[in-house]
Amino acid sequence: MFETLTERLQTAFKRLSGKGLLRERDLKQGLKEVRLALLEADVNYRVVKDFCRRVEQRALGSDILKGLNPTEQVVKTVHEELIHLLGDEPVGIDFSGDPPAVVMLCGLQGTGKTTSCAKLALRLQRQNRKPLLVAADIYRPAGIEQLQTVGEQAGIEVFSLGQQPPVEIARGAVTHARNRQLDTVILDTAGRLHIDDEMMQELEQIQAEIEPQEVLLVVDAQTGQDAVNVAETFGSRLQLDGVILTKLDGDARGGAALSVRAVTGKPIKFVGIGEKLEALDVFHPDRMASRILGMGDILSLIERAQETVDQEKAQKLQKKILSAQFNLEDFRDQLREVRKMGPLTQVLGMMPGAKELVGQMPSEVDERELDVVDAIINSMTKDERRDPDLLNGSRKRRIARGSGTSVQDVNVVLKQYREARRLMKGLTGGRKGKMPPMRLPRYGP
Repeated sequence: MFETLTERLQTAFKRLSGKGLLRERDLKQGLKEVRLALLEADVNYRVVKDFCRRVEQRALGSDILKGLNPTEQVVKTVHEELIHLLGDEPVGIDFSGDPPAVVMLCGLQGTGKTTSCAKLALRLQRQNRKPLLVAADIYRPAGIEQLQTVGEQAGIEVFSLGQQPPVEIARGAVTHARNRQLDTVILDTAGRLHIDDEMMQELEQIQAEIEPQEVLLVVDAQTGQDAVNVAETFGSRLQLDGVILTKLDGDARGGAALSVRAVTGKPIKFVGIGEKLEALDVFHPDRMASRILGMGDILSLIERAQETVDQEKAQKLQKKILSAQFNLEDFRDQLREVRKMGPLTQVLGMMPGAKELVGQMPSEVDERELDVVDAIINSMTKDERRDPDLLNGSRKRRIARGSGTSVQDVNVVLKQYREARRLMKGLTGGRKGKMPPMRLPRYGP
């Protein structure tokens, strides 16, 4: 996410920091590079123009150029303006009023709208709400079946009246939810491959008759400028309350996230960061701005760890580390816990200085490489996992045959384990430990 933009911005700031004394023309040249980086990231040109103007006004209208660390102050200004551009504060769903609260999701086909309904319902269920999913998309082939499938995966009831008019379906769902004492109704409305008047009229009718508390537009981040055009058009016909930005995990440019909020004036409330039903996060402008500038996102990383990591296992591991009993079984279990948090590159992207941590590891880690590590450790006996010093040449050859790898791969895993143990021992002993660049056995040729 934002990989290209982050690299360009960091390059611009490094050039500024190499100047020693920062002059006004240096600052303007740096902001020119920032402007180009934003445009290349597919940020709307009007948004870029306004953003750079505000940064320049703040920078030239203050004592930044006379400061002891002028470049750091410029970065701070850019960071603050990015937060403002993205919306300042996270905005949740308004559940005021009598239940059931109706949340209507709308958008074009292919944006991940149906899956977002299930993701949102699962998230709300975990917050002790009682959601009901409603299949109001009667036109798309297998649209109702898809919602029923993801609803079953999430363990959430799906309401359907087949091919009845969507307004009747929505009205029936509200009545059903009230009778079942369900407090949230999530409408999956019909989309099209492109915006047409028939679709918009139907959405306007649902909004007028059902009066949902929230109307959320689902936008595909990978469509770039087109996402902004879609948001503007929907916003002109419907009373939108916010945006769900999907597929942000696969968008290297990310311009839509920086443009939608500014162009529509509506907050981004959630972001889809993966295919799993758990992969829906609250949008935090400050955290996103930090990630764009390569500062990491430790708070989101901690929250994700709290949601996915087995706390009992974590406490047992802590005791083992303190008593210097960290073995290969613990190493394997920790890799498994980390993988529960999402793709490794995504997790590392939340950590400041992640590039230094992973060394020359490619930008997209093949998750099968972690399967290889798991297979190698699983091919060891219990005694070998608990005492790696037992692993001589013949044992390593047996493990390589059992895991379908090479002795070299086995040695790579052992080296990484020992470095991890050394780091943990150094940290618990009060000494500084430094994680070496990560080297995983390569999968395939």
